[in-house]
Amino acid sequence: MSAYRVGLTGGIGVGKSTVAHLFRTMGITVIDADDLSRALLEPGTGPYDRVIQHFGPEVMEKGHLDRGLLRHRVFSDVSEREWLEALLHPLIFDEMERQADLAGSDYAILVVPLLLETGQRHRVDRLLVVDCPPAQQRERVMHREGMTLDLYEQIISAQYDRSQRRSAADDLIDNEGDIQDLVDQVAILHDRYVTLAQHKL
Repeated sequence: MSAYRVGLTGGIGVGKSTVAHLFRTMGITVIDADDLSRALLEPGTGPYDRVIQHFGPEVMEKGHLDRGLLRHRVFSDVSEREWLEALLHPLIFDEMERQADLAGSDYAILVVPLLLETGQRHRVDRLLVVDCPPAQQRERVMHREGMTLDLYEQIISAQYDRSQRRSAADDLIDNEGDIQDLVDQVAILHDRYVTLAQHKL
């Protein structure tokens, strides 16, 4: 039987990966759309070949995809982003569904940064939004990835704004404190999701 599905989403830099890791440490199956996207764009795959054909060899570096350059290209041009999403998203969501069906834990966490923006809310039983203040979000991204402010703002503009995500959430993690605060919030949600999953059976 397929696992109860919890969609985990949030803006860039809010701490989705950290939250997902904490759920993993509790024995929960975590399926990450970004991981699946990276696998789909490895050399030798059909999507990789189509991306190189579409964007040209300049998005390659030493035989691999230059993900930083590709990200800049698609967030600088809406039509290019839409082309890439149309290629990858159906494949990603199909694989997420397959892995969720095989999940061995009481529930599965599906990490999808653009879950709301792509209209895929129906794929999950419950929606968990990770959030933090915008200034903290920007600082994390600029420090972690060395991203330009211009690219950061382009990415932000492609995502739902903070109020839209928060209003859509069934559950909310505020990630503005320390790691122990995050651990405590995840533990509470874990117990809630186990109960909800058991009631669904």
